[in-house]
Amino acid sequence: MARLSVELKRFFFEEPPPQVTLNQVLALSGERVFGFLLVILSLPSALPIPAPGYSVPFGILIFVLAVQLVAGAKTPWLPPRLANRSLELKQVQGVLNAGIPWLQRIEAISHPRLPYVCTSAAGRVIIGIAIALMAISMMIPIPGTNTLPAIGIFVTGFGLLEDDGAISLGGLVLCLMGAILSTSILVALFVGGSSLLDLLRSWLKGG
Repeated sequence: MARLSVELKRFFFEEPPPQVTLNQVLALSGERVFGFLLVILSLPSALPIPAPGYSVPFGILIFVLAVQLVAGAKTPWLPPRLANRSLELKQVQGVLNAGIPWLQRIEAISHPRLPYVCTSAAGRVIIGIAIALMAISMMIPIPGTNTLPAIGIFVTGFGLLEDDGAISLGGLVLCLMGAILSTSILVALFVGGSSLLDLLRSWLKGG
């Protein structure tokens, strides 16, 4: 099967449909369905570009997929209302223009290795739990709780897509960092309000 970046270019740029839904995107995935969906759904929030309206619905879908990974499902189920939701083609193309170069960089170094991380029941449970927590963070309407968790999901999902356990392990490390960051922001808001949050942002920028 062709690389994901090639499939996305063909579908969205060379032969774009008049209307795009998640079900149409799902048809591109073949046997790589879980990793494919996690990469696609996390991409808008993982990029430092405006993508309003995607974090919550895509976060819900990612959470649903993560629960199914934990449960050992082989084929994902998506809520019909969200799976059939129309996506604006120009906005999707804008996200892909920014995201495909990063995707190609990961594709250049990825190959099947440590497959048990992605294929064993224990590995998929751990990955599913981590992704579920990051999906919850994506849905929190607070700055700073979206991007790093989405990047963690993107990298972990790409490992699943390519049966590359090394990349998935790297994604899990990013998920852990995302959990620490999101928890720190929530604690800062609860304990000290916006002034403590500003202090945390200043510290992160300084680092």
